[in-house]
Amino acid sequence: MAAKTADGTYAFSRKALRAKKWKSLRRRLILNWELYVIIALPVIWLLIFCYYPMYGVQIAFRKFTASKGILGSPWVGLDNFIKFFKSYNFERVVGNTLSISVYDLVAGFPFPIILAILLNNCLRKKFKKFVQIVTYMPYFISTVVMVGIIIQFLSPKVGIVNHLIRALGGTEIDFMAKPELFKHIYVWSSIWQGTGWTAIIYLSALSSVDPGLHEAALVDGANRFQRMWFIDIPCLLPTIAIMLTLRAGSIMSVGFEKAFLMQNNLNIRASEIISTYVYKTGLAAAAPDYSYSAAIGLFNSAINLLLISIVNYINAKINEISLW
Repeated sequence: MAAKTADGTYAFSRKALRAKKWKSLRRRLILNWELYVIIALPVIWLLIFCYYPMYGVQIAFRKFTASKGILGSPWVGLDNFIKFFKSYNFERVVGNTLSISVYDLVAGFPFPIILAILLNNCLRKKFKKFVQIVTYMPYFISTVVMVGIIIQFLSPKVGIVNHLIRALGGTEIDFMAKPELFKHIYVWSSIWQGTGWTAIIYLSALSSVDPGLHEAALVDGANRFQRMWFIDIPCLLPTIAIMLTLRAGSIMSVGFEKAFLMQNNLNIRASEIISTYVYKTGLAAAAPDYSYSAAIGLFNSAINLLLISIVNYINAKINEISLW
């Protein structure tokens, strides 16, 4: 109901406003029900597979036993986290995870940007398409196949790399048995596999650059390098900032499958990372400690959340670009 005020206008009650909003919402649902059905499917998937499992995170704060269930297991607070922090494996697994991830970020982050800028300025369309296909096809190789290729190429007996070393007069090297070489093999094979695919994101950002900027630069006498430096790179900065923020948020999440498949008894000192350690303590151990492995995984996720928040805040302050 609307009541007339002293100045001659009408004021609606809260009940009337709620009824009006519900009527408007119901009308939108009826008119656009197909769109709501489409969006409902990924939302339901997200709730079931991403949010509902968060209920089990509490086992990180309990001494979990399957017979008692989650709620029946005794609450131990931060004991599992303290146990991990005091473990002799703490420095090793966290150090390996950080060193591999930071190395991958520093060495691999510029390559897709450089490749995208070079392809964007390539005048020969056939050559450009050929390079694109060659560079992004490795992305579709499965992790198992990729590790098999790495092991075969670096094999001390049949590997092509050692064949070349022997042909040049050197002695064969067992690359996979040397802990000091593990991170280099891991990182550079990842760069080779992912550079072309990531470059697609930057190419799409470059496709939205106003051609008038390049035309004006040509009139002013700018060469191709100057146009790349003063037009292409500044236009890529928002995309670079977002990609850097996302990479920072996963800096503690080195891929489990590849590291686990590349592991052996000789390089485990350098290849044991948080994800493989969680798997071994929580699933592969003779007496798996689910609470302990859950605590390690939660610690890993908390660090990632903190890092992505910090980088996002810095980007928002410096570049006025952020994820939220």
